[in-house]
Amino acid sequence: MPWDRADSDVPGHPVIDRASPTDRAFLAMDDERAPAHFGVILLFDEAGGFDLAHARQVLAERVAAVPRLRQRLVRTPFGCGGPIWIDDEDFDVERQVRVVRCAVPGDERALLDTACSLVATPLPPTGPRWSAVFVTGLADGAVALVVVLHHVLADGIGGLAILAGLADPGLSALPALFPRPRPRTLRLAVDALSGRVRAVARIGTAVRLLRTSITAAGGLRPQRAEPCSLLRRTGGRGGPAVVRVPAAAVRAAAHRWGGTTNDAILVAVAAALNRVLRASGESLDTVVIGVPVSGHAAGEPVRGNMVSPLLVAVPATGDLGQRLRSTANWVRTHKATAQGPPPIALLGWLFRPLAALGTYRWYMNHQHRMHTLVSHVRGPGEPITFAGRRIRAAIPMGAGTDGNMTVYFEVFTYAGTVTITAIADPDRFPDPGVLTRALHDELGRIAESAGA
Repeated sequence: MPWDRADSDVPGHPVIDRASPTDRAFLAMDDERAPAHFGVILLFDEAGGFDLAHARQVLAERVAAVPRLRQRLVRTPFGCGGPIWIDDEDFDVERQVRVVRCAVPGDERALLDTACSLVATPLPPTGPRWSAVFVTGLADGAVALVVVLHHVLADGIGGLAILAGLADPGLSALPALFPRPRPRTLRLAVDALSGRVRAVARIGTAVRLLRTSITAAGGLRPQRAEPCSLLRRTGGRGGPAVVRVPAAAVRAAAHRWGGTTNDAILVAVAAALNRVLRASGESLDTVVIGVPVSGHAAGEPVRGNMVSPLLVAVPATGDLGQRLRSTANWVRTHKATAQGPPPIALLGWLFRPLAALGTYRWYMNHQHRMHTLVSHVRGPGEPITFAGRRIRAAIPMGAGTDGNMTVYFEVFTYAGTVTITAIADPDRFPDPGVLTRALHDELGRIAESAGA
């Protein structure tokens, strides 16, 4: 999965590299209470012989091969268009890469809490929008690496491409002058004007894309998700809990019913949430789940955010096979509508100023389109290494809950294991252990349905 490095083909040549409309939308959604961050915990094999200084040096060297990691986003003068990415002349990898010690007792719970705190900490807006933190002091003597990215930098697929560039063998360093000169104001103004002309010429296409993307997100007047305690104002904090299952077992069961691994995960999440609600005297027959859909084409260079929301009505009760078939059919029928630019990008000229006024935050506090969110990124099928050390596990992380969804899910498939991180508001959601046990049971039922 290549990362686009075309901007560095001409050493020393100024390049206009603008943030995409989707990037700018994510930037508008950002605030200190709930930064638009995501991350991953990479767990190395046992720590014996792990050379932390060497690992930091390798990471510093490979950062230079991924241009975006040494860039910052800056505003342009009036009339010169949207913000641009420029090389950070003050870039210092020591500010981006740190070492912290895990809290006692250094078990997985402590590691998750440490990582959650790192992902939820706002990144400085004046520098590169990422960080990497080596976590020591784990109970088993191992070392973890927590990588945090801002959504303005990349979506899940883009983040995976960045990680691929940092892992062994790594990308070769670019023979480009660093830092490259910033584009001149006149050139920015001409580029902005030509961009407006192209936008006018494509207005018909934009309207069609907008109609399609709004349909994928539930339409202008979506059916309201059934009220329940899953939809309550949250406190902006997240308590992560992890479930792991063999990918092959879930995939085999999903294929039996004509679906994908992601379809099976959606069915398991819906049933598990319903079990949690039933324990408190509630129930849901259907759980509406928001699913980010990537617009990146296979084999094409990954650049910027290309993700749109798809709302999936997932049955939470009834025959398992029928629930899997129903969910698979829904996703298969509607997925294509979510593979273009999202509404927040197509309507960026309206969305961004409204978000600045707090309208987006108000909407998220009162939305009733969906009960939860499930974001799934598929990583390498075989273990990869970094600085010669095998990465035995990868745990996806989010910045915490916000708005009125009390729990959401980050999913990462890596080296034959599906790892699901449930991120719940500790003050609004019941004991996460109840949810993880229910989710593990539901995934087990799905695996058993294929005889796995």
